[in-house]
This record gives sequence, C-alpha cells and structure tokens, in this order.
Amino acid sequence: MKRENIAFTSEGVKCKGWLYLPENASEENKVPAIVMAHGFSLVKEAYLDRYAKKFSQAGMAVLVFDYRNFGESEGSKRQHLDPSEQIKDYRNAISWVSRLSQINKEKIGIWGTSYSGGHVLHIAAIDKRVKAVVSQVPTINGWRGALRKMGKEKMEKFIQQLIDYRESRYDNKKQQYIKVVAVDGQAAQPHPDCYNWFLQTHNSIAPNWENRITLESMEKYLEYDPAGLIDLISPTPLLMIAAMDDKITPPDMAIEAFDKRAREPKKIVKLPGGHFDVYNGETFTEASDAAVQWFTTHLIGKEIKV
Repeated sequence: MKRENIAFTSEGVKCKGWLYLPENASEENKVPAIVMAHGFSLVKEAYLDRYAKKFSQAGMAVLVFDYRNFGESEGSKRQHLDPSEQIKDYRNAISWVSRLSQINKEKIGIWGTSYSGGHVLHIAAIDKRVKAVVSQVPTINGWRGALRKMGKEKMEKFIQQLIDYRESRYDNKKQQYIKVVAVDGQAAQPHPDCYNWFLQTHNSIAPNWENRITLESMEKYLEYDPAGLIDLISPTPLLMIAAMDDKITPPDMAIEAFDKRAREPKKIVKLPGGHFDVYNGETFTEASDAAVQWFTTHLIGKEIKV
C-alpha cells in the first residue's frame, strides 16, 4: 500500500487529498476505488487515514479529500460549508479517480460520516456510477436535527438571527462567522461532546482545522434533507452505521429512515457508544470492519472475515 498527495479540479477549484493504492493495483489489474471525505467542517487529517488504510489493505484504492474552502483545498470563500458544493466535490472526485489506469471505474464505492454520511445518501441516490455506499452516523435532516439539539426556544432565536443576517447580506454587509464549537455551547455544534472532541483532535492531529464557519453555512444546514431520496439508492447496496448513544446525529432518525424508506439491498449496524467513538474510540474497529466487509462483498465480490 502506498499513499500519495493528489489534486483534482472541481468546478475550477483545486481540491487536494490523498490517494491510497494497493500494491497489486496496475493497468492490468484494475482495482475498485472508495471515495471519502469528512463531516461538518472537518479535514481529512481527523482520523480518515485510519479508515482509508483498512480499505486499501483489503485491496481497494481510496481517494480521501478536503472539500473546497476547507483544509488544504483551494476556494475563495474559506470556511463556507455548502452541502450542494460538497456533493459536487464528491462527484468530481469520482470522475477523477475513475480515469486512473489502475481503477475499475465500474466498481466505485463512497463512504461518508456525520454530515458526509448524509452527503453519500444523496449521491448514491442520484449518481449511479456508485456501486456501494456506507453511511456512518449520518445527518438525516438538518432542520429536525438542529431542533433536537437546540430545543424550540433556542431554535427560534437562532432562526431569527439567520433572518437578520440574510437581510444584512442583501445590503452587502460584512461576512459573519460562527464558531463550530465553544465551551459555553454558543456554536454551530452546541453539545459538550463536540467541544471536547474537536479541540482534542485539532490539538493532536489536525492543526489545520479552523474553529469557525460562515454563518450562512447554518442556513444551508437547516435547508438540507440528505435522506430525502433514500428510497432511490436501491439497487445500490446501502450499509448504514448508527451509534446508539449518539447525541449529535440522533440514531432514531437514521433508523427510521433506514427501516421505513430505504429499500433492499441494505443493512444496518447498530453500535454502542457515541458519535465520536467511531473515529478514535471503542467502536472504530467494529465500524471500520463492517465497512470493509460491505465494500469487499459488493465491489470485489467475495465474502471475508474481519
């Protein structure tokens, strides 16, 4: 397995990432590829290499990238988080990796987690180049998720703040930002678990992560319904991974979407623990092994024990 730094163009913006290639990948021996990116405001350094290594060791190429405006990628509107743009970056990443001589373009998988766990649900529904999808602790609906985290009173005040900001943008007022996490919870991600994990991750392995996003990003979040087309993912195989003590992306919302609207072939894995345990906590091994098994079965075409 080897990793190299790469860049691809997405609508004129250069997105940077890592390409993992198994040792046996060649023009004569084309391998499947997994495309993956991180969740809400995060950069690829925040534990995505742990997943990519396991996928590559199982015989698949992996493209891990930073979205436009984040991390090492270019973009003039820094720290602006627009799911529609991030989805375009995913789809352009698929186009780029599919053109490599070592890649079997008929065997492309996508993996996402948290916010990007929602992205991949939408992408798999509309982009039929995708032949397998893993959606981990996913965002299901931005508005309902925010209401769950904030409560009715705080949500109403926040919506008024966004209305006031939209009015100011019409008058060409200055760009405003909001913290991703804060010790007092006055942030885009208000739960205390977020503050502790994001800051620990920033200090230890992801120093290029920034604790701010544009306030406009929160408008985009509330408007976002990534599971709205979940029934259209079929016949692409869908694996959903839920953390049953998740306070960030409520597991009951994911399970309901999976049970009531997703169609076969599908599988759900319900893990103990919280939202961040799947990255560097006790459930990383279970979550990553389940994803390896899913991609190996549906892209390589063999059952494995992990």
